[in-house]
Amino acid sequence: MTTASPEAMAPGPAAAGASASRSPSSLFWSRLRRKRLAMLSLVVIAVIYGGGILAPVLAPYSFTEQNLDRGLEGPSREHWLGTDRLGRDMYSRTLYSARTTLVVSVAVLVSGSLLIGNGLGLLAGYRGGWVDNLIMRAGEVLSALPGLPMLILVNAALGPRIIQFGGWVEQHTPFGGIAGPFSSYLTVFGVLSLFFWVGTARLVRAQVLQLREREFVLAAQALGGGTIHILWQHLLPNVAFLVVLQLSATLGSVAGSEVALTWFGVGVQPPTPSFGAMIFEGSGARTFAQHPHLLLVPGLCVSALLFAFALLGDAINDVIRGR
Repeated sequence: MTTASPEAMAPGPAAAGASASRSPSSLFWSRLRRKRLAMLSLVVIAVIYGGGILAPVLAPYSFTEQNLDRGLEGPSREHWLGTDRLGRDMYSRTLYSARTTLVVSVAVLVSGSLLIGNGLGLLAGYRGGWVDNLIMRAGEVLSALPGLPMLILVNAALGPRIIQFGGWVEQHTPFGGIAGPFSSYLTVFGVLSLFFWVGTARLVRAQVLQLREREFVLAAQALGGGTIHILWQHLLPNVAFLVVLQLSATLGSVAGSEVALTWFGVGVQPPTPSFGAMIFEGSGARTFAQHPHLLLVPGLCVSALLFAFALLGDAINDVIRGR
């Protein structure tokens, strides 16, 4: 997603008097609310992710509950979206798959974009010199690599070891109840975080290069402020707004990558439900001809989610460009 500086949000001369007291964030949300497609996209995202959050409440069945006598049934009163090959309720598995996508997306957003990307971008822009060169060259190397093949390769290499470690923790520590499921998520968002920090770091660095010459930063340096103090107290609040603007692009890309990794068999592992696994189970011309709901249910959910993120990103881009 193309980004712009906060100055791009500034009102023109005719509107300066009416919006002089409004913050950039309030101006942004005011303009975004006028975009009907953006609001519709937010509703779609909220419905899908909200269903994932409330899955334990909304799901009529457990996502692992099997009934082989009722396998591959179409939509009915008992199973609104039908059942899969093992007789598991498709509606329940769709809700829990949405929760899986949400957990991975938020984890990558926090660890990759906000922590690694934001921190390295602040450090590179403020320190400059060899620190800037080292961070940016590392980012360029990661950006030059083919994204999905590298994600598959790294996850295939590290995934089994992480799952094995989760199994050891499950047997030998008091955290066994959460270690198994957590290790399944960790194999995905750990690898995705390795690649998704670059865009945020570049965005933050570009803004910090401008801000570090401003009077408030020079005054903090003159008063003896250290690097961490200046980064945390003075620079971070001035770039946080732009980081928020990139969230839609990051979340959409992560959601698509999580589905693709699981479809290739190196993402979230069973029994944890995932859209990628559901799409894989429903793929194939003969399967689709006989049981179309196996592919249509997860496929339409993923398509709606990614399309909503794309429309939201375009709307945000138009807003920050003043369109």
